[in-house]
Amino acid sequence: MLEKIREGSQGVIAKSILVLVILSFAFTGVSSYLGSSSEPSAATVNGEEISQAALEQAYQSERARLEQQLGDMYNALANNENYLASVKQSVLERLIADKLIDQSAEELGLTVSDAQIKNAIINEPAFQTDGKFDNDRYLALIRQLGYNASNFRDMMRSDMTRRQLIVSLVGSEFVLPGEADYLGKLQGQTRDIRYYVVDATPFLDQVSVTDEEANSDYQANQNQFVRPETVSLEYVELNVADMSSDITVTDEEARTYYDENKAQYLQPEKRLAAHILINFGDDEAAAKTKADEIEAKLQAGGDFAELAKSSSDDSFSAEQGGQLDWFEQGVMESAFDDALFSLNKGQFSGVVKTSFGFHIVKLLDVQAGSTAPFDDVKSDIVESLKNKHAVDKFYGLQQRLADVSYEVPDTLAEAAKEVGAEVKTSPVFTRDNAPEPFNAPELIKAAFSNTVLLDGMNSDLIELGANHVMVVRVKTHTEAGTLSFDKVKDAIVSRLKQDKANELARQKAQDLMTTLKAGESATELTAKAELTRFDQSIDTAIVRKAFAMAQPGEQLVVDTAALANGYAVVVLDKVNAIDTVDAQTLKALEQRLTSQYSENDYRALIGLLKAKSEVLYTTAE
Repeated sequence: MLEKIREGSQGVIAKSILVLVILSFAFTGVSSYLGSSSEPSAATVNGEEISQAALEQAYQSERARLEQQLGDMYNALANNENYLASVKQSVLERLIADKLIDQSAEELGLTVSDAQIKNAIINEPAFQTDGKFDNDRYLALIRQLGYNASNFRDMMRSDMTRRQLIVSLVGSEFVLPGEADYLGKLQGQTRDIRYYVVDATPFLDQVSVTDEEANSDYQANQNQFVRPETVSLEYVELNVADMSSDITVTDEEARTYYDENKAQYLQPEKRLAAHILINFGDDEAAAKTKADEIEAKLQAGGDFAELAKSSSDDSFSAEQGGQLDWFEQGVMESAFDDALFSLNKGQFSGVVKTSFGFHIVKLLDVQAGSTAPFDDVKSDIVESLKNKHAVDKFYGLQQRLADVSYEVPDTLAEAAKEVGAEVKTSPVFTRDNAPEPFNAPELIKAAFSNTVLLDGMNSDLIELGANHVMVVRVKTHTEAGTLSFDKVKDAIVSRLKQDKANELARQKAQDLMTTLKAGESATELTAKAELTRFDQSIDTAIVRKAFAMAQPGEQLVVDTAALANGYAVVVLDKVNAIDTVDAQTLKALEQRLTSQYSENDYRALIGLLKAKSEVLYTTAE
């Protein structure tokens, strides 16, 4: 729990936010620690209840965590009720697992002392200010979560006790060096194969599918022909980008704006820089000494361009005598920037240190600041004024659209007339394949809401982006169901024909395999030497088959592999082992195996505890 806080804490504000999110999730279930409650339960574990409130709190915390982790992707996922149901179920299973571990820890007599809890709180960075425990900060954070010091201590005790049991099991896992080495050599292994692809396409003309066969397949596999729920919408849209194209800005208006805002069009001073760069390398002190020596040569009258060509580690600029480019103030790193803009034309700086190394900077030329001519910025001014006028118009119309569509909820005609727009119709779409701009999560949520679908009312004003809004209402709605046979017949026939063609291809592949084993085949096979497990140059089904085949001996090792459009005959000629696995790969494999073993141990523990316990799920009404 506290480790999660520590991992995410960066800065005072970030720490506070993360503590609020993670602690509220980690400490979910506090009511079960503080006493019984009459509220409904989500599940019962050996007679101890997990309340619906605890589940809801943990669920909302998990949603907040997912939203922070996934960003915009979460909004799309959150529109899927099945996805949210699976998230809630996984949260409940996690609460049940915690309860099982708590009960087991109590049965084993595991405890955590007050001193251990106090030490954990004092040493937690989230509760510190300038590296020292801050009691006011600690109390403020736990109060924001609705807890006092006593409740917080009890929850810390439960969490730390639970962790004792988990760590004692999971922390005892280890990986033998031979295991990682064996896996590394297995993964690094390559194989020499030959293969022949029997394409099913030529067999398509030899097969046919009757109506009875197609209908029989339809009846047996109706779950494959589910028609998703669909809608088409009527909508009124306001978008500044569209509105600005209808606005005209005169030359006089643009000129007036230019004259009143000339400061916006001031072109800043630019300076042409050159430098000699000495990289840090492996010895920063030596690099500094070299830079100082070059500066001494310049002070003695050395030619900057020649020294740059002979000594600078920036090979590209060195060819140009050290010349870089024109820079405005604030573009380069502050040390380089300060040096460049403190020089007079022709002067060079002392040794300047940046993240790139040590520089000696020279000012080659200066381009004074000036005001951009009106003709150069006219088009930008026109576009800016058009957008400004459009935004002003947009905000007035936006409110009228919201008001009228609410006041007259059973049609969009009045709202469209009020804002000078037209009622448009969207294409038919489902929750998962909406075209732009209807694929916005907020719009999909509104389109499939009860207000729009069941009540037939206008939606609220939906913000699709900056200065882009829409109001929608249902035009057509089709419930989810099973597609009729007539609509899917062609697809079924096509699939069944492909299956039959694949079967003929399989038979041909089997015949070829038989002749190969007998040593009688004249078919030329394609050879592939040193095939790796992750080779992308040939069909992955062939690769998988090649690495599933036994090592070749005296008998020819040959098998067939099913492809998407046919079959392949695969001959394994040789297995190429590797002698050693590099240390970095071994370390990564050891970490991966340890993680897998630990995860398996944890799952096994929960499975065992669950099998020995009575876990009752409350059916939601």
